Amino acid sequence: MKKDSTIVDKIENNDTSSDEPSKDRKRDDDTRAKKERRESREEMPTQTEKSLTKDEREAVADHGKLSALSVYSVILREGEEELDRPKTSLWWSGVAAGIGISTSVLTEGVIRSGVGGDSPYLTVIESFGYTFGFVLVIMCRLQLFTENTITVVLPVLASPTRHHFYRTARLWGIVFAANMFGTFFTAAIAVHGGILTDEVLSAIFEISHHLADLPPSTTLLRGIPAGFFIAALVWMLPSTKGSEVVVIILFTWLIAAGGFTHVVAGSNEIFNLVLIGEMNIFTAFINHIFPMLIGNILGGTGLFALLAYGQVKQEL
Repeated sequence: MKKDSTIVDKIENNDTSSDEPSKDRKRDDDTRAKKERRESREEMPTQTEKSLTKDEREAVADHGKLSALSVYSVILREGEEELDRPKTSLWWSGVAAGIGISTSVLTEGVIRSGVGGDSPYLTVIESFGYTFGFVLVIMCRLQLFTENTITVVLPVLASPTRHHFYRTARLWGIVFAANMFGTFFTAAIAVHGGILTDEVLSAIFEISHHLADLPPSTTLLRGIPAGFFIAALVWMLPSTKGSEVVVIILFTWLIAAGGFTHVVAGSNEIFNLVLIGEMNIFTAFINHIFPMLIGNILGGTGLFALLAYGQVKQEL
């Protein structure tokens, strides 16, 4: 009886193991069929295109927009590359991003001190200063945490394995810590370095107080749209060749003008108050930085990344 039981177990194990290749083959066949349908659709001219010459049809194809699946593939590849980067590279790129994003607060302070706090259009004008740091960081390809709420999440959604979860957690931890180090370092230089005029420094403190006055619940809720806009910005960049700077300016201006909260830029404002003794570091993280962090993750990963993946899932 024991021998018969062993034979039955082997047969069941073989049946189970044979199911896996069968599922893989079916998945590959489905993917191949979807690709062939897309290729057939691309090769089939529309009614208008039938009257065009070959060169004119090629011009139409060249001016076509990237499909959602193409954009997804671009960002997925970028995410895989980021996940494979060494820890040291991620750290120093994250520190540079924290320093670079602090340019947003500095430029806002410069504009506020120049325009004056009584101007009725101060928020609209001052918010353009907020865009400087984002242009610097994104165009320099530095590691900004909020960009990674979508870029490195897509590989996890495509293949939710323990290995992918570990790599994403590893990157998020390193980049967030590096961004915080960079913004704290820049705040220390601004507050104690003696490199800013009293007018500019005073304006920066006014901006910092505006963020610090928000209760944690409001800070979190305002972080959700900011996370969504940054993730949407990342999604748009592959389709905006030649216009990247304009797109970055428009959406990051909207974050500032709308009063939304971004964890990395906002941390620089909060650290300014820590360094002049108006707030302790524990309060800074619990009441301000962590609520912004959660809001940005909810907006970038919980909303945009899932929606972006959902629209292409059936085409993969």
